Amino acid sequence: MRSPRSLLRALPLVELGGLLLVALVCLVFQLRQPGHLVSETDYRTVEGWLRTEARPGDAVLLFPWWTERARIYVPPEVPVYGYLGSDKNDLSAHPRVWVLGQPEQPRAGEADFRAAFLPGRTAVGAPRRAGNLELTLYENGRYRPRRFVASEAYAKARVYLEAQDSSRTECPFDGRVHRCPGPPHLYVAPEWHEIHFEPRHCLWMHAPGGTQRLVAEFDGVPADTELRLEGGLISEYASHHDARLSTAYYGVEDAATREPLLEIAQTPGLEGLQKAWRALPPGEPRTVKVWVRAENPERRQVCLDVFALGDGAVVSREGT
Repeated sequence: MRSPRSLLRALPLVELGGLLLVALVCLVFQLRQPGHLVSETDYRTVEGWLRTEARPGDAVLLFPWWTERARIYVPPEVPVYGYLGSDKNDLSAHPRVWVLGQPEQPRAGEADFRAAFLPGRTAVGAPRRAGNLELTLYENGRYRPRRFVASEAYAKARVYLEAQDSSRTECPFDGRVHRCPGPPHLYVAPEWHEIHFEPRHCLWMHAPGGTQRLVAEFDGVPADTELRLEGGLISEYASHHDARLSTAYYGVEDAATREPLLEIAQTPGLEGLQKAWRALPPGEPRTVKVWVRAENPERRQVCLDVFALGDGAVVSREGT
């Protein structure tokens, strides 16, 4: 059995061996790295393909999601998706999706990507290569045409604070936002926010507190569609679950009949995009009230949107 003194004498050799091992791993990584890099010429080639062939309504999906540099070479009129979990996004607003991939990147996870992305999608032609970039066009079988989008119709909405006795305090439109009396966060306008890693262009609707509701009323929501509510607490506030915090409620109701159409209750600490939907029967267009409330408005920063979806492929039902 070796003495403690001899073990101490051997310690520098062990440390030296560890350093040499780390150096060797770093050297191998650096030697392999040039084979994974993408040149300016490669990016410009893909940019030319997209400028020539992309159609209105197309989208680009990055694979792996963290290959962010590719964004600056995509034509500005084509939306780009790339965030943790974006391979699972239905991208249902887009009839076609271009996958801009770098499958040779370390830990790209191509098998996992394909398992999440491919169901409901059909490749159009073979993949094209430009160096380490791969571009493939897919028909999106999860596409659903938007016949109404609240965040696009917000300027024509009627916005007000509604008390429990149905009395209203108007929130006038100033050309940019519907501004309510009270704290500066009480307004309605479309903004970009992140909901559990996903960037969303959604209606900012902060709960006013107490029994009051913040309401945005929309005319002309078409019948014979799927009415869908999607929203959530923005990322930096969603994870809080202090005992003093309140559940955030948001929903949609028929303005004429007061029939509740959709409702979501997001409890403190519940993260992620929340969804609810239902079929609207044939008939005349209706006026709906989109609302939000929370007893304690602290950290209840809700961003949401409402869609009326036309016929299309069946959309994944996961996600409330």
